[in-house]
Amino acid sequence: MSIDPLIRFSTDGHVTLMIAHVEIGQGILTAVAQIAADELDINFTRILVERADAERTPIASYTSGSNSIQIIGSAFRQAAADARHLLLAKAAAALQAPVESLRLTDGTITDGEKETTYWALQGDQLFGETELGVGQPKSSEEYTLVGQPIPRLDLPAKIAGTPSFVHDLCLPDMVHGRVIRPPTYASTLESIDENTAASLPGVIAVVRDGSFLGVLAEREEQAEKAAEALRQNARWHVQPLPAYESLYTDLLAKTSQDFLVVDGVPQDGPVPPIETPANAVQTLEATYRKPYHMHAALGPAAAAALWQDEHLNVWSHTQGVYPLRGSLASALDLDDNQVRVQHLEGPGCYGHNGADDVALDAALLARARPGRPVLLKWSRADEHGWEAYGSAMLVKTQASLDEHGQICDWNHDAWSYTHSSRPRPMAGASNLLAARYREKPLPPPTPKPGKGSHGGIHRNADPLYAFARRRVVKHFVPDSPLHTSALRGLGAVGNVFAIESFMDELATAIKADPIEFRLRHLDDPRARAVIEAAAQEANWRSGRRGNGQGRGQGLGFAQYKNAKCYVAVVFDVEVDTASGQIHLTNTAIAGDAGQIINPDGLANQLEGGVLQAASWTLKEQVHYGPDGVASRDWDTYPVLRFAEIPPVSVKLLDQPGAPSLGSGEATQGPTPAAIANAVFDAVGVRLREMPFTPERVKAALTQPQ
Repeated sequence: MSIDPLIRFSTDGHVTLMIAHVEIGQGILTAVAQIAADELDINFTRILVERADAERTPIASYTSGSNSIQIIGSAFRQAAADARHLLLAKAAAALQAPVESLRLTDGTITDGEKETTYWALQGDQLFGETELGVGQPKSSEEYTLVGQPIPRLDLPAKIAGTPSFVHDLCLPDMVHGRVIRPPTYASTLESIDENTAASLPGVIAVVRDGSFLGVLAEREEQAEKAAEALRQNARWHVQPLPAYESLYTDLLAKTSQDFLVVDGVPQDGPVPPIETPANAVQTLEATYRKPYHMHAALGPAAAAALWQDEHLNVWSHTQGVYPLRGSLASALDLDDNQVRVQHLEGPGCYGHNGADDVALDAALLARARPGRPVLLKWSRADEHGWEAYGSAMLVKTQASLDEHGQICDWNHDAWSYTHSSRPRPMAGASNLLAARYREKPLPPPTPKPGKGSHGGIHRNADPLYAFARRRVVKHFVPDSPLHTSALRGLGAVGNVFAIESFMDELATAIKADPIEFRLRHLDDPRARAVIEAAAQEANWRSGRRGNGQGRGQGLGFAQYKNAKCYVAVVFDVEVDTASGQIHLTNTAIAGDAGQIINPDGLANQLEGGVLQAASWTLKEQVHYGPDGVASRDWDTYPVLRFAEIPPVSVKLLDQPGAPSLGSGEATQGPTPAAIANAVFDAVGVRLREMPFTPERVKAALTQPQ
């Protein structure tokens, strides 16, 4: 790749970054702008950002996996360094002065007597095909913007209430659409009386394609009324879902594909049995459960689409404009060059929610009325009932301790459904929701086990700790009763919950302090440092746990994917034994994400992850049954409220000169374990099934531990 697809100079004194990754609340646009401005020696205000656009920005896959800073941050750093190198050479020729004699300030280059600028040398021109790598990026000591808490570029519009989301889009001659979903996934539309809805004021068309049903109207409230009329008149052949109560027994009873995981990578071949070593003095085992979770974005998904002259233009808050373009093209039997996808911001979710699915909904309605753009918004019930959920998990652990209190054997077996069904172009199938309901349906492909390093189910299943012997096994179950895909953290949430809870249980078994016990099993100095920093930040109370008389502290630790941000989390809790309520009273976080680009952005990532995971831990679970998904609103799917949020402090361990590490999903796994461990410290009971509802707390208090 050359400079031109990434960076453009204009004659008006601005530099435009062509960023194909998208802003979903993680501050990526601001961080990349800091990197580029620092390398170019220009004022931050000169930076403009071109949003992801399948016709303009470089080809890229999804913004996911906490990869953005490591992948595109380094690319823009090198491209900016190359541009500075080439422009200084141009300036030397123009000023007839040696490069070494030139001084560069905010894009102005001088030899002390004469001067020129980036804009005069390069404005509105391309660099050509020079491959990246001709320039030398700055050292960490030379940075002035990197490492500073520069306010995010996307926040002023949100704070001022300026229209900025795809939901706010207002295109000329635009109409509004709604879709009507079946009761359950496999239900089919038997009959529909279209006349009642079609005769309502403002209705333009009722669109039916097999079991896909939608409506177009001039105004949004008219589309809403027409959709309700269609909903009342639709008759469905319902295929029931199983009962929620059988979630974990079904998961274990189904046929699974099993893989031994070695250094984070699944291996083909037989899975060895558990064998307790001869030097084991004490062996413990435990089982941990995590339910289906929603992204539960505060705003439902939306998209706009325009079908004109056999071309489709889509405005979407997708996390990948190119994968969505290809998926829409294959679902609609179009060529890629007939589809353009432009990114607009929407409610952030850190995963695969309804953003891609609503784009196909909008496209199908737009094709029914060529020439008029369609804005389509999902309802809250649509969002809760039809997004792709984070998969349920069950993890069984067993470990043995030797006579010195060291773990001499570790076993970790994780069962789950797929954690990734993001749309991608494919023949004869589609992961876009509406495709499966059309007259000529494209069914979803059969899920397959991922075999990459720290992928879905086995993400963070392989602990960072130094054990004498370990056996980590992934049990992939293909046929989930609910639609599942990527949710922030993927399998790391269930795996780290199990690992870090079990580490505490092992420490308790030998009457050791949980932090001291972890440190004796850790060789990585950066891992040790974040644990010690979190303990200091939280004023850790050393010693045995389990006798806190209603108040307790607990810690959880992980390095996300064993390759990204290191993080340790400490929760202080109070447990009301009468009501079963868990109150979060304080949270301390320590994180090491390598060289910090924007400390405020990094702290926001770690804080936000903790609070979302705390909500999963205490409240969230998707309920379902024969009639479909029952969690359709905030009453049936409660989340953590503002009044329940504890004070949060963050200690950042900067590593100047080291690679920057992804942090957006680092705190999800340690959080439920830290809360569970704090509850044990407070009242002496182990909570091994999320969420930790008052009913489960009270039940645990009455059961022998």
